[in-house]
Amino acid sequence: GVLHEDLRLLLDTALPPKRKKVVLGVGDAKMGAAVLEELGVQCQTGGVVAELMRGIRLHFPALVRGLTAQSAAKAQLGLGHSYSRAKVKFNVHRVDNMIIQSISLLDQLDKDINTFSMRVRSWYGYHFPELIKIVPENSMYCRVAKFIGNRRELSEESLEGLEEIVMDSAKAQAILEASRSSMGMDISPLDLINIESFSRRVISLSDYRKGLQEYLRSKMSQVAPSLSALIGEVVGARLISHAGSLTNLAKYPASTVQILGAEKALFRALKTRGNTPKYGLIFHSTFIGRAAAKNKGRISRYLANKCTIASRIDCFSEVPTSVFGDKLREQVEERLAFYETGEPPRKNLEVMKEAVVEANEVVAEVKRRQEKKEKKRKKREKRRLEALAAAAEEPAENSVMETEENDVGAKKKKKKKKQQQPEESEPEPEPEENGVEEEEEEPLPKKKRKVTVEPEEEEKKKKKKKKKAVAQD
Repeated sequence: GVLHEDLRLLLDTALPPKRKKVVLGVGDAKMGAAVLEELGVQCQTGGVVAELMRGIRLHFPALVRGLTAQSAAKAQLGLGHSYSRAKVKFNVHRVDNMIIQSISLLDQLDKDINTFSMRVRSWYGYHFPELIKIVPENSMYCRVAKFIGNRRELSEESLEGLEEIVMDSAKAQAILEASRSSMGMDISPLDLINIESFSRRVISLSDYRKGLQEYLRSKMSQVAPSLSALIGEVVGARLISHAGSLTNLAKYPASTVQILGAEKALFRALKTRGNTPKYGLIFHSTFIGRAAAKNKGRISRYLANKCTIASRIDCFSEVPTSVFGDKLREQVEERLAFYETGEPPRKNLEVMKEAVVEANEVVAEVKRRQEKKEKKRKKREKRRLEALAAAAEEPAENSVMETEENDVGAKKKKKKKKQQQPEESEPEPEPEENGVEEEEEEPLPKKKRKVTVEPEEEEKKKKKKKKKAVAQD
């Protein structure tokens, strides 16, 4: 009954100030009543409004400038996709489609394994017919047939392997004795190879069935814990699969859940005016099998009632727990005891109060664990980001250090080169005050200086000698 905020804002901006004279045409009577209650605007609903809305939708590209039919079709397609995506999007941990597929596959596997095992029995029975009575189970028979192969080769040494398969020493001894006195015909090696390969396939299928059953149990504990705790994982999954989804099962009344799976018997009874069926799929639960013949109808009606409650709790609770399922199971047990011994069961109000208190505690614990996991996840994410940032900074620091080392190395090389330069290199010309530069002669090397200086000294000595000689004369 509360008008949506987006619609309220749209109407406030679109409507003129004088709202008393405005009459809105609304296709939905509930929406018109909500607009009248919230905004005080009169709304008209009826067939005329629906026709007007249809005409506006049809000619909308012509009424709005800049809007083509192609863009309007794209907008409609995008809106349809987003609406469908929102309808399909669910919590991945509470998707019941996987339960429907897995229980269908489980039933199909049961039929196939049964058929294939009968084929192995009839095929291997020509060679060892006495084995069928000793090992009646299908998967174990295939394992034993694969292990034995040719019965003439079975000896005392194979007794330990047989005991591991059949898990019974008496059975293993009986198989050994039967193989020695069997009336079966001989078998060729090629036929034996085919029988062993087919037995291996049947064994692998039975192993896969066990894994699939574990998967179904885990999914039922996540999606419908109360229903699985009340009636079992397999029966609960069959109810969900037959109804189509957990939501559909939650919408069914208890009388429909009671005969769910017995529709043919129901309509045949209605057509022939006979007795209607008392139970459908819930007959496979343990409660109806344990009840007496006169109480089967009553206990099936009571069990269907509790199954409806459990499915609704699982479907519409935020954090599904198995507390309610355990309490409902206790109630069914008490009702069975009441039918047999007359002991009065507890009232439903008391049981539900206890269940609500326990469920609140469990939900609080689950939320606390989820918060801890979220904190740990955030810490791990923070550490990862810090590690990435540190790893990104390290190359930058290394590059800076390398550039500094390169600069220092270049400076050292320059100094060494300057020291290695000869001292006789040309000095840079110094400018004089008047700006005229004097050209200086290039200094000669030392060896050349010695060579040039020696003749001058000899000439001076010769002159001195001549003067002395002249003075003496």
